[in-house]
Amino acid sequence: MLPKGHSAGRKVFGLFWARPGCAACLPGRGTGPRPCPQPLGRHLHASCPRWTTMPSWVIDRYGNNDALRFTSNMMFPIIHFPNEVIIKVHAASLNPIDVSMRSGYGAAALRLKRDPLRIKTSGSEFPLTLGRDVSGVVMECGLNVSYFKPGDEVWAAIPPWKQGTLSEFVVASGNEVSRKPSCLSHVQAASLPYVGLTAWSAVNQVGRLNKDNCSNKRVLIFGASGGVGTFAIQLVKAWDAHVTAVCSQDASELVKHLGADEVIDYKSGSMEKQLKMLPAFDFILDNIGGSTEKWAPDLLKKWSGATYVSLVTPFLVNVDRLGVADGMLQTGVTIGGKTIKHLCKGIHYRWAFFTPSGPYLDEITDLVNIGKDRSHRMISVHNPDLFLFSFRCKYSVPFCLCTLLKSYLRKMPIK
Repeated sequence: MLPKGHSAGRKVFGLFWARPGCAACLPGRGTGPRPCPQPLGRHLHASCPRWTTMPSWVIDRYGNNDALRFTSNMMFPIIHFPNEVIIKVHAASLNPIDVSMRSGYGAAALRLKRDPLRIKTSGSEFPLTLGRDVSGVVMECGLNVSYFKPGDEVWAAIPPWKQGTLSEFVVASGNEVSRKPSCLSHVQAASLPYVGLTAWSAVNQVGRLNKDNCSNKRVLIFGASGGVGTFAIQLVKAWDAHVTAVCSQDASELVKHLGADEVIDYKSGSMEKQLKMLPAFDFILDNIGGSTEKWAPDLLKKWSGATYVSLVTPFLVNVDRLGVADGMLQTGVTIGGKTIKHLCKGIHYRWAFFTPSGPYLDEITDLVNIGKDRSHRMISVHNPDLFLFSFRCKYSVPFCLCTLLKSYLRKMPIK
């Protein structure tokens, strides 16, 4: 039996608004490097030409934008496992995580994930391609992939330990891929997977909220106007929760438009006081961390199963600073101490992380398509072309990374 969401007849549920950042659209090429022979053991679409190299944005070292370069000679991706697919990228996007990865954030932990036995030398990840989101068309499937075929329109979020999506083609596990919502363009679709899966992991997998138990729950979201926050608002509102959003005043209209019932301006100087005047919450999603974590858990209902979920964790920083063994030990001590401390107060404290998953994307696809069918709930991707950048322009990706670093934008589409 195929896994949920990957059967031939799976449902491919309102349309989610995602904060545009940079999306890159990759035009098809008429000419290219010489074709190479078809490898054995693959399902290859007969109409798809084969190349040995492809255009890509890469870094050859960790640093600032000086480390970025555009190349036409990046090695064409290869299917190494029978459950993998190669996707022709029609649109990709950049997230704040890409800015951090460019500077070396998480390098030690991600290097261990790529090479658990430490066979390769340090720096073997270069040239490294950034970009986590992709919307495109399946070009080639491994032998064990029966739920996709060449020509299918798909979307995915590629894990940070793999080569990213700012290339003409990208390889992904079939379990990380889902059919693209039919109501979204490739640029719109490329703005959702990474933030959607991060929010889904925090709210559903860690917070244990779902459409059956979320009705009338009081939810508080810190960092509500960011990419994950805007998606989380719509997700819990689709499940009939009451949402209080914390953001800046200039984003208040946005989060209200997305469904927030109450909005608190964190720049007002009285955020903590205002929140303590409200009824206690059943669930808190923290996208900002810092000093907020010292007092915000006290806003939860005590001894009622209320949960505080933080997406700001020290795991990668600890591993980068202390090494794998000491970093993991320090992280374990930190989360263990916080968990016990809050359990004594009658609340649950947990961390959440981005989780690549095709089945979870299937659930998000269902939400998007249902919203399209219910016009009163439909929310469209806001001005997708306003922040759209060309993949082949030499200034596009560096500018996107600078914009993400300095401005309020939380995601940048590239075409």
